Amino acid sequence: MYSHVFRSGQDPAQHPTVILIHGLGGTLNIWDPIASVLEHRFSVLRYDLRGHGQSDVPAGDWSLEDFVRDLEAIFIDESLPHAHLVGFSLGGLIVQQFALSYPERVGQLAILSAVAGRTDTERQHVQERIRNLEKGDLDANIALALERWFSPEFRQNHPERVQKRIAELRATSPAGYFQAYRVFVLSDLAEHLSQIQCETLVMTGEHDPGSNVRMARLMHETISGSKLEILPDLRHSVLVESPQLIAEKLDSFLR
Repeated sequence: MYSHVFRSGQDPAQHPTVILIHGLGGTLNIWDPIASVLEHRFSVLRYDLRGHGQSDVPAGDWSLEDFVRDLEAIFIDESLPHAHLVGFSLGGLIVQQFALSYPERVGQLAILSAVAGRTDTERQHVQERIRNLEKGDLDANIALALERWFSPEFRQNHPERVQKRIAELRATSPAGYFQAYRVFVLSDLAEHLSQIQCETLVMTGEHDPGSNVRMARLMHETISGSKLEILPDLRHSVLVESPQLIAEKLDSFLR
């Protein structure tokens, strides 16, 4: 399994490494404005998830553990004993599981716009999305996603950034997107999060309907000593809507 990796910033032999992990239908490039801030103090490593960008699209059904093993393989290939982890959306699920499976690898942990403890109704909503993909109806998923991802004001004022995000999603391997979405729908680690021992920051947008404030509070209350940031006025796609705010929050948290 080949993962496309991009390193920038400081010398990893002299400075801590931060690994940034994107979400569904994205690539490592979504982190560009955030990485440019963190690069002043950290060695920044980004990679395309399996099925996304320039990484491989393995055959068969995938599990959350497959994504975790991909990340562990990067640690080994890069000779990293440990690193800070920042995960957005599906990436937020991956870093949760990685912190549970490889606690010795994780310095600080930042979970952005991620899910935990879905209700039955919330589970039904995400299952409807995977049924759309099974029918090959990506357009229906995109229409629903735009409502979740961006406020009406952002869509009106920044159409070029919205269209760039849609183009990135459409460029994703259909098989890879489906398998990754399936993992996103089936995964929920709420019952295990109390086992996370590292210093953790949980962030989500105030108006994110999927990775909502209730879930963020649940993660915060379950992970001992964690910090919680509810980001005013934002929906799900916080990396696109307000990258400078995210960069500031991460730069303040990570050390």
